[in-house]
Amino acid sequence: MQLNAQNSNFRIGLSYGFGSEFNNKNYTFANHFYKAQVYYGFKESRNFEYEILLQPEINFGKHQLLNLYFVKPETPNFEQKRIEYMKLKEVREYVLNIGFIIRKPFAKSYSIYFLGSVGPMITDTETERMSSGFAFADVLAVGFTADYNQFRFDVRPSLRHVSNAGLGSTNAGYNTKNIEFGISYQL
Repeated sequence: MQLNAQNSNFRIGLSYGFGSEFNNKNYTFANHFYKAQVYYGFKESRNFEYEILLQPEINFGKHQLLNLYFVKPETPNFEQKRIEYMKLKEVREYVLNIGFIIRKPFAKSYSIYFLGSVGPMITDTETERMSSGFAFADVLAVGFTADYNQFRFDVRPSLRHVSNAGLGSTNAGYNTKNIEFGISYQL
C-alpha cells in the first residue's frame, strides 16, 4: 500500500480462521472465527509501513475437560462440577481487537508483517478454565500479503491467548495456534 494523494489510507476486509490448543492432556479447545477488519495506514518509511487495525470478531469454540483432577476437591461442589465440565461445550466469544502492524514490502506487490493486538471480549460459557463474561484476547501474528489492483490477499498464522486478567473467579484461560485467510480492499 502506498500512502499518497491518489490512494486512501484505509482498507476494509474480512477474514476467516481456525485453530486449536497446543498439545494438551488436560483439555481440548478447537475454534473457528470470522473477523471484519478496518486498516489505517498512518506512516510509511523507506523500508516499513505502519498500520492500526480494528477487528470485531466472533469466535466459535468447542471445549472439553479431559483431566477431571483439574477441578480440585477444594472447589465447592467439585464432583458435580467435574461431571459438568467433562461434557463437550460450545463456547461463543465476541471480541473487539485493536492491533498494530509493522509491514515490510518486497517486490512490487508482496509484503510480510508482524501484528500484535489486544482487546476486550465477552464469552458466553463458563468452563473449568475461565468464567463466562468479560475477558481479553491477545494475538501475536506474522503474515504474508499479495496485492492485486486494490485487493490484498492475506495469510496469517497466529498465537492467541484469552483470559480474564483475574477479573473472574476462574482464569486459567486458553492458548491456541491459528491460521487465518483474509481479503481486504483499499478505499
